Amino acid sequence: MKSLITVVLLSLLLTGCGSDKTFVSIGTGSPTGVYFPAGNAIKKSVEAAEGNTLRISVANTGGSVENINNIMNQSMTFGFAQADRQYQAFNGEANWEGEPQESLRFVFSLHPEVVTLIAASDAGITSVADLTGKRVNIGSPGSGQRGNAEAILNTAGIPLDDIQAESMSAGECASKLQDGLLDAYFYTVGHPNGSITEVTTGRRAVQFIPITGMETLIASAPYYTATTVPIDLYDRVKQEGPVPTIGMLTTVVTHLDTPEETVYQLVKEVFENLDALRAQHPALQKLTPEGMLKGGHAPLHPGALKYYLEAGLVDPAPSGP
Repeated sequence: MKSLITVVLLSLLLTGCGSDKTFVSIGTGSPTGVYFPAGNAIKKSVEAAEGNTLRISVANTGGSVENINNIMNQSMTFGFAQADRQYQAFNGEANWEGEPQESLRFVFSLHPEVVTLIAASDAGITSVADLTGKRVNIGSPGSGQRGNAEAILNTAGIPLDDIQAESMSAGECASKLQDGLLDAYFYTVGHPNGSITEVTTGRRAVQFIPITGMETLIASAPYYTATTVPIDLYDRVKQEGPVPTIGMLTTVVTHLDTPEETVYQLVKEVFENLDALRAQHPALQKLTPEGMLKGGHAPLHPGALKYYLEAGLVDPAPSGP
């Protein structure tokens, strides 16, 4: 919140001085995840672009739900959100049950997020079914990873009461597992990730747990897809891959009322400087313009559509009779 106040005050000050800069904010996530460095990667690549007039403040937040809520009350310009949370918000589900956020707009997608289940090797866990009776962190209330964990457990036929469910933030989990206070934890995240690097380099050996049997969940939810955990990014894990799981895309969203030119400028600078963006973080290295248009479960913002039409990335709507 402090960073958002700073942005507003600075914007007012410079506007009064006749500045031609446009100040925007991006809500990301925990510094231990990928959202925060990815937000800073956007800031660096956009602000370094020749002729750019955007100045970006990157805020670390509680993640998807907080970002969407801040966008809807217009205290934040852009925000990162898991594709499932974007879908649920626009359609009035989950945290927004009965209250569809009809002014939410899709801008573009970034890296894939993988629902990652990691467990201590001495905990006797080799499948989701083995979580019964174990101390498992499913994520803080309202977080994207908690929603994913609950959906997976429900699909696997495991009631929450059958595990010792914890509600820690993602940043706490590595040390808690290494200290013997957790047996396993879910983490929906892009890879590589600092928390998982931390837990895999500790003295207590860990392993990635396959998440299988999710066909009905994938079929019922348009945002989920089958994927694998890239275990080759974690050298200390002695495990053969691939490890199957499910995942979704990270998306950038905004409010319908965000000025068209502001959204257009951000999208233009990101897409026309993709090499600079890819170089900022390993999770962003495989971005493609075509892939970044996937994952939209809310309508495209007009400013984003304007650029995609200019760049030939989407087809114009057919003209009427």
